[in-house]
Amino acid sequence: MPLSHRWTLTRYLIEERSRFPEAGGALNALILDVSLACKAIARIVSFGELGDAFSQGQLSRGGEVNVQGEVQKPLDVLSNEIFIRMTEWNGHLAGMASEEMDEPRQIGHAYRRGKYLLVFDPLDGSSNIDVNVSVGSIFSILRAPEEAVASGRDVVEADFLQPGTTQVAAGYAIYGPTTMLVLTVGNGVAGFTLNPNLGEFVLTHPEIRIPADTHEFAINTSNARFWEPPVKRYVDECLAGRGGPRGKDFNMRWIASMVAEAHRILMRGGVFMYPRDTKDPAKQGRLRLLYEANPVGFIVEQAGGRASTGRQPVLGVRPSALHQRIGLVFGSRNEVERVERYHREPAKRETDAPLFAERSLFRD
Repeated sequence: MPLSHRWTLTRYLIEERSRFPEAGGALNALILDVSLACKAIARIVSFGELGDAFSQGQLSRGGEVNVQGEVQKPLDVLSNEIFIRMTEWNGHLAGMASEEMDEPRQIGHAYRRGKYLLVFDPLDGSSNIDVNVSVGSIFSILRAPEEAVASGRDVVEADFLQPGTTQVAAGYAIYGPTTMLVLTVGNGVAGFTLNPNLGEFVLTHPEIRIPADTHEFAINTSNARFWEPPVKRYVDECLAGRGGPRGKDFNMRWIASMVAEAHRILMRGGVFMYPRDTKDPAKQGRLRLLYEANPVGFIVEQAGGRASTGRQPVLGVRPSALHQRIGLVFGSRNEVERVERYHREPAKRETDAPLFAERSLFRD
């Protein structure tokens, strides 16, 4: 398709809205404001330490520990402020929550309040900035409770504790060799590339689909000693290659950037695993349910893949806290379902006795 005939993000949203004649356009306007925030962050990230934001002292803040127990980088703080600044004024939000903020953000009394909630990770993978690895922003849009909208009250944490199935829209921006916005509004997944000449996101990847089968998996193998038996079994079988029970060779990938991992899988398939393990028994996983697992899970399932905790679909999990962590497995459907099946099956007996070992006297 010639560039001149490609749809912009604005036209795409207008066409999607036409499926719902009763829609008022607030969701479209909110998504466009989010895309504007992503454009602003993309520019700052692309300049790195050459950026004018550094010379003007805008990035002097940082170094504080956020609610996640992580040291905030200056770009984390600035990206969070950009999301707030670009979206709080539009009259479409009842409130917002961010990975970088302890509590929900209220919409100031100077602005009208709307019917949506915005949840976001303003700069995912920021620890990779120093080594010039792709990073991104992740967002999710929910409906605020009707009584909160009707009364105009301040939002509270409980308003955000909705399962992923209730998401109205979700997406991410990836800041790499090109800047892309990948979006779902519940009708499949589309990818838009930022045209720097036009300053517009242009539709380049309509109807993204994840292949059901794959020969790639992604997991942090430094945590292997903490894995639960089903995960260890799955990875061992992949590593056994063509001579193992899977009968084919697998490649392993690990970028340590959630957005980059998700984008690779959406573009060519694969399975990503950051499962629950025994490293810190007090935590149910490493990834944030509201800011990472739910939006990525929604996108993946809309693209024909599957997203799971290993034990249940991640979109069916009822959140219990704003910054709840969870284990996550997502990607090519057949591989994720295999991991789920291994979690359901009884654990194999581990013993050094050859009679009961996996390769026993009764096996070839």
